[in-house]
Amino acid sequence: MDNWLEFSARPSAYGWITLIGLLAGGWFWSRRWKTKPGSFAVFVGAICGAFLGAKLMFIVAEGWMLIGEDQWVLQWLVGKSIVGALLGGYAGVELSKRLVGLEEATGDWFAVGVPFSIAMGRIGCLLYGCCPGKVCESAWWSLTDAQGEERWPAVPLELAFNAIFVVAILPVVIRKAGRGQLFHLYLVSYGAFRFWHEFHRATPKWFGDFSGYQLGALALIALGLWRGSIRYREQL
Repeated sequence: MDNWLEFSARPSAYGWITLIGLLAGGWFWSRRWKTKPGSFAVFVGAICGAFLGAKLMFIVAEGWMLIGEDQWVLQWLVGKSIVGALLGGYAGVELSKRLVGLEEATGDWFAVGVPFSIAMGRIGCLLYGCCPGKVCESAWWSLTDAQGEERWPAVPLELAFNAIFVVAILPVVIRKAGRGQLFHLYLVSYGAFRFWHEFHRATPKWFGDFSGYQLGALALIALGLWRGSIRYREQL
């Protein structure tokens, strides 16, 4: 694809994709609310936790480096992170379940909805030209940015990872296999993918080729393994 970063869809396009995802999620959980009172609170908790986590992860990983630069306040306001959204969203779900007394495992449908939403969001990234990969040698798979530089296809790869996960996990969800463990599987899988992928993304590095987002990715892996082991023992 030529001049990838010149596909500068107006910011409203990204906002519309986000809004569609929120409305679809709200519709799904409102339907569950009719049969599972309190389950809509899980959706609200997930959204609130995800927004807060996304902001905090951005500030920890790179926002603090921007202090003093031009328009750093604006960058803090718009900056966000998928890694942080996953961590915060998980915390929000668990907190909301405790508040409404819901003990049912709710992660299996999140294992479909979350990667699907992230894939949709990456379409917005692709159109808007954000979240680029590192400059690299020209190849059949590289993307050309608006300055004519060849870049690692960071956005298409993340979009593909999440789309493949949805296609692979949806039949498992429908058959009701792996009950209560599917979102833990996603956390571990995405955490491992993102840790590797950060070496190729043009994100601010803390030291060497390591970024703050890689610490978040390790936290996702640890969270998925920890909570998955607890669920496994509960199901014995």
